Amino acid sequence: MAHRQVIIVGSGPAGYTAALYSSRAGLNPLVIEGHEPGGQLTTTTDVENFPGFPEGVMGPDLMANMKKQTLRFGTEYLSAKVTSVDLSKRPFHVKCDNGAEFMAETLIISTGASAKYLGLKNEMELIGKGVSACATCDGFFYRNRVVHVVGGGDTALEEANFLTRFAEKVYLIHRKDQFRASKPMQERTFKNPKIEVVWNTEVKEILFNETGVTGLKVINNKTNEITERKTDGFFLGIGHEPNTKFLNGQLELDDHGYIKTQGFHPDTSVAGVFACGDVQDPYYRQAISAAGSGCTAAIRAERFLEAEHDKKNQ
Repeated sequence: MAHRQVIIVGSGPAGYTAALYSSRAGLNPLVIEGHEPGGQLTTTTDVENFPGFPEGVMGPDLMANMKKQTLRFGTEYLSAKVTSVDLSKRPFHVKCDNGAEFMAETLIISTGASAKYLGLKNEMELIGKGVSACATCDGFFYRNRVVHVVGGGDTALEEANFLTRFAEKVYLIHRKDQFRASKPMQERTFKNPKIEVVWNTEVKEILFNETGVTGLKVINNKTNEITERKTDGFFLGIGHEPNTKFLNGQLELDDHGYIKTQGFHPDTSVAGVFACGDVQDPYYRQAISAAGSGCTAAIRAERFLEAEHDKKNQ
């Protein structure tokens, strides 16, 4: 069974940055990149808030360049998904869905968090063409436009308020007659003159043409009345799900399933296991913050291995 000093589970900005730092440190990392290499940014079109690209950069291009940079320093990649890990002892045992198995002295987890979608027809195909799950990422593109946000928790209300910085009007669609969001967030939303709440309403269909989203077909679940609403953008604010099921409860998670880390440091509840990116960050969820955390995870893994080496040689 192959034995590695560093195995990185997952890719995206966090995983690629961890790979870059680990490979330059001579640790010969293996990245098991999953079935969606590059993560959520591969479904994003224009990225205008990543430093170093004054004209912006396409999400897939940014991820391809990050990966290319790691390959220059010898990072190895495996196109597979990790199905289980054994963290009860070191080296850690890693199993993949293609039958491959590895032993790892350190493990860096960067599996991210997947945005929740409604499962509507054409929903995924329209991501970047009027459908988005990140107001911070895409709000700028809707200056003086009309947008709709769906959801009733803090995420949806936060997205709606953020979008009012750009949009002319923000409609907040919720399937119930009251929000589950915190009271301060609700008060902030109700006081915002650009936000109008559409109660007891569910989205049934996304309307679009060759250029992108044009409207929504919705139903009032009290009256069963179906109507069409014009919109320039449709934002999902129904939360994210961290990709941590493969851990099978072996790491300490928060109430929402995100990996708990030690403050600024990427250390988890198991020594030698580090987490970076959205899998441990329910707050910022940005490419640049994910990349930064990938850097810290790689440096911590390197220093952990150095400390282990020093102990053996004492």
